[in-house]
Amino acid sequence: MNVTPNRPPDLVVFDCDGVLIDSERLAVTIDAQILAGLGWPLTEAEIVERFVGRSFTDMAADIENQLGQPLPAGWDTDWRRRYRETFDAELTAVEGVEAVLDALAGAGVPTCVASSTGHSGLAHTLGLTGLYDRFAGRVFSAADVTRGKPAPDLFLHAARTLGVPPARCVVVEDSPYGVAAARAAGMPAFGYCGGLTPAHRLEGPGTTVFAHMRELPALLGV
Repeated sequence: MNVTPNRPPDLVVFDCDGVLIDSERLAVTIDAQILAGLGWPLTEAEIVERFVGRSFTDMAADIENQLGQPLPAGWDTDWRRRYRETFDAELTAVEGVEAVLDALAGAGVPTCVASSTGHSGLAHTLGLTGLYDRFAGRVFSAADVTRGKPAPDLFLHAARTLGVPPARCVVVEDSPYGVAAARAAGMPAFGYCGGLTPAHRLEGPGTTVFAHMRELPALLGV
């Protein structure tokens, strides 16, 4: 379903991982290794289906439910360390996204970030890729709300904080949880399938699926 607006939106809400930064490929490899060590071996495809787009807290709860016991104290220390070391060495921005941000800025269309990642993680990864300054003061995290994606709370919080009606916002996402949150918030969704999530898992009401970032400005009416 194509939901190209008649005029540019008043706010473009970007997810971070997999949309702005090419982190999902790196993270899923680490996830598979650590989950196997915890006693829950999953393929990378299964990890994408279960966890991409969800918060670390939600992921931990799912792991504990599967294992039938609490995770050991400090279990996440090694996980976060391995993320940081890998991101420091290999993380890049998603191909073409800087040109998209330039086009939106040139057209006077405001942008923000609304991600399941915590604020410190967002500052680090957006900083590594040179994108943080583009969003300074307009970065929102699932830590800011009670319910993360697929609930609409985070997107509604971002819109409310920036004073934009939900109907005049659009969301750019790469996960089923993210597009579901956008739909629940009453915001048109643009599902990026150029990463790990296949197109069919993003399709649905009020959603335009696209494969290349270069397509996005025209889809947004810019």
